[in-house]
Amino acid sequence: MQVEQLHPWPSSVAEAEAVQDRLRGHVELTGPATFTLVAGLDVHYHGDEALTAAVVVLDAATLAPVEQVVAHGRAAFPYVPGLFAFRELPALVEALERLTVTPDLLVCDGYGVAHPRGFGLACHLGVLTGLPALGVGKTPFVGVHEMPGPERGAWTPIVHEGATVGRALRTRPGVKPVYVSQGHRVSLDTVTEQVLRLTPRYRLPEPIRHADHLARHPS
Repeated sequence: MQVEQLHPWPSSVAEAEAVQDRLRGHVELTGPATFTLVAGLDVHYHGDEALTAAVVVLDAATLAPVEQVVAHGRAAFPYVPGLFAFRELPALVEALERLTVTPDLLVCDGYGVAHPRGFGLACHLGVLTGLPALGVGKTPFVGVHEMPGPERGAWTPIVHEGATVGRALRTRPGVKPVYVSQGHRVSLDTVTEQVLRLTPRYRLPEPIRHADHLARHPS
């Protein structure tokens, strides 16, 4: 698949923040509600700088793997809170461009609009690819929320600076929630529905679990 290069990779904090500010206006928060092919994306670090980016495409109906690719690289940007995506984006884009199929939805291990600048990794990848994208975080990042009820499917809004930017969502009964947010071309209700549908057994969605395993064990 093709990924549009909307900007050069930044080399400074100021350049990175300017990219986020410019592209944030491209984010769309509505879109399709059903998907045929769903891709999970994750990155694993080998030491401080070397990394492997993995993309695994699953059949949305059966959750069977359709295609998987990896790209090896090095962290492309220093660790700066709110700009973490720039460390991983070049390798993730390279992996996406190796796909022979085009997924309908990107499920990212990270955040979308639940981000200090309203433009996390899921937003960035969604805008670059033009595909619907959502973010699933393992820990809260911005905003405040109440703890959801203990049952699967319970959720509470994540509120940041007076706006709802995501949901704390219980995917397994009595297990810690995940933190979901819109990335691009998807509504928050659809994000919630898709994350629940993609987590039939474990806390994290199957596409992310597959991508995490592949990034850790690329051979």
